[in-house]
Amino acid sequence: MSSSSDRYGRDVLTSSPHPKRRASVEQPAETGLVVEDVQSGFCGAVVECDKHGVTLEDRHGKLRSFPLGPGFWIDGAPVTLVRPTAASAPTAPARSASGSVTVLNHRARTARESRIYVEGKHDAELVEKVWGHDLRVEGVVVEELGGADDLAAIVDEFAPGPQRRLGVMLDHLVAGSKETRLAQQVTGGPSGEHVLVLGHPYVDVWQAVRPSVLGLREWPDVPKGVPWKEGVLERIGWAEEPPAAWQRILASVRSYTDLEPSFLGRVEELIDFVTAPSSA
Repeated sequence: MSSSSDRYGRDVLTSSPHPKRRASVEQPAETGLVVEDVQSGFCGAVVECDKHGVTLEDRHGKLRSFPLGPGFWIDGAPVTLVRPTAASAPTAPARSASGSVTVLNHRARTARESRIYVEGKHDAELVEKVWGHDLRVEGVVVEELGGADDLAAIVDEFAPGPQRRLGVMLDHLVAGSKETRLAQQVTGGPSGEHVLVLGHPYVDVWQAVRPSVLGLREWPDVPKGVPWKEGVLERIGWAEEPPAAWQRILASVRSYTDLEPSFLGRVEELIDFVTAPSSA
């Protein structure tokens, strides 16, 4: 299987052209621990360890097996993987809210220059709720656009490039919409290859949450000219104002299974784009 990119990089803090090699230390291969195989560059979380070796899973779900022993890195430091004790070895890998293997003993990674922009506060909170663990492992920052109208100016100010990719998630990205025209404008520019604009078909990110999670059969239709959030609340019989209603919706989301596939896929694609090797 193909290997993933080097997510943790080399040790670039030493000023010596011939730095002293650091001694490898023993590290139990506990489930969820992220390591890199020095020879192949494959980086992943431990999902299984037995007398024959260790199996790693990268963030794309690819599995590779390696023998225990030296030849691994954790955050750029050499380690020798050994079998964990029976007491410390979990029976199954822990999973984050996004479904990825939870990374244990991980120190916060320095943020990449690449970024993901979403339209508003609710979008950012939903992405954080489900993908927060993954984003911290990858060093990806999510910021708010505050609306799509100024997208072209925001992209110009960001100045995308090979090491500075920009991923954008827009609401209501459907054929003929204002958002689609804005997306075409920025991706067709001189730095367009370093910008990826994706979106979901919903009027508001509320609809990215499966209605069944909230005890609804479906999200109601709201006539044109009626404020969408207020119209929804009136039709489903909630007395809260929109900010309080959103907190109720957000609290109901436990994992990726509570979200619509059309939203899940777009977020995963944006994370892959801004963490691709050329932007590392």
